[in-house]
Amino acid sequence: MKHIRFAICAALQLLILMGAKAQQIQTTTASNYDRGYAVKVGDQAPDDFELVLTDGTKTSLKQLRGKIVVLQFTASWCSVCREEIPHLESEVWKAFKDKNVVLIGIDRDEPLAKVQKYHQEMQVSYPFALDPGADIFGRFANKKSGVTRNVVIDAGGKIIYLTRLYNTDEFNAMVKVIDQQVNQPVAKTTDL
Repeated sequence: MKHIRFAICAALQLLILMGAKAQQIQTTTASNYDRGYAVKVGDQAPDDFELVLTDGTKTSLKQLRGKIVVLQFTASWCSVCREEIPHLESEVWKAFKDKNVVLIGIDRDEPLAKVQKYHQEMQVSYPFALDPGADIFGRFANKKSGVTRNVVIDAGGKIIYLTRLYNTDEFNAMVKVIDQQVNQPVAKTTDL
């Protein structure tokens, strides 16, 4: 009888420890899931800023409302960004630019000449914008967080997908989300 009680107590303690460990893992995973973002999927995208492109033209998320917008946070020193950019060019920009999709690379806190050189080196045709002081970046992520990041925003201004670093599975899932938005059936209205 003593052995049975001891075994039951030991099993209960083990279950309690396992539960605590599972809770710790779940909490750690949840805190890592945001990956430094200040926003989350489902949030209305911050739109209280202007984007100044490297050619001097200006735009904003407010002006782009009605389009699907992909903001790619990047920097010339980021090797992962350099790995991802050719995929963004071919699988997002070239695939969707004629389908109501806008892709803008937002260069984190680098001067115009450096951003223009980076844009030219990467041989991309989608526009780059400047982000002095990483102020635009800071509206979407903790300024101490790194790039590369993609923020996909639907036509109504809502964030529908976030990526961090370049992971082919995550990137392919992002492309699928964009494709679904592009091919989403338009609700038909009927006159009564």
